Amino acid sequence: MYDRVVDVPRLLGFYGEDAELPVPILDEARDALSAHYADELGEPFRTAGLCFYRDGRDSVAWHGDRIGRGNHEDTMVAILSVGEPRVLALRPRPGTSSGPVGSTVRYPLGHGDLIVMGGSCQRTWEHAIPKASGRVGPRISIQFRPRGVR
Repeated sequence: MYDRVVDVPRLLGFYGEDAELPVPILDEARDALSAHYADELGEPFRTAGLCFYRDGRDSVAWHGDRIGRGNHEDTMVAILSVGEPRVLALRPRPGTSSGPVGSTVRYPLGHGDLIVMGGSCQRTWEHAIPKASGRVGPRISIQFRPRGVR
């Protein structure tokens, strides 16, 4: 954070284009998603990011994928959820015409759910996994992205 270093409130892993994914089923999922979205995306998904949310205290703040091409081009990210349900919240990015400021959409993502954010979503909307109260078990988020998008 700006002038100090803080711990990331979740565990992270990133697998680049040439990296072997930790389990073969992730290769199968990436290939199936690449085939399904080939016409719309125009290229395969190349990388995989994994986030491990250990419990309700782990979270990710409001953000959009804006490193690389996603900062200025329409692109796509496919997010597969494994484990206990968590809420994915989306809101219009301030200064865009995506919707009224303050309007938030919440999607409860459960085991095996897939959400795909494409088009201008990363530039015009922000998303977050808020902290959750009560007993919340572990969840893994697997994000597949094309080349040059983070």
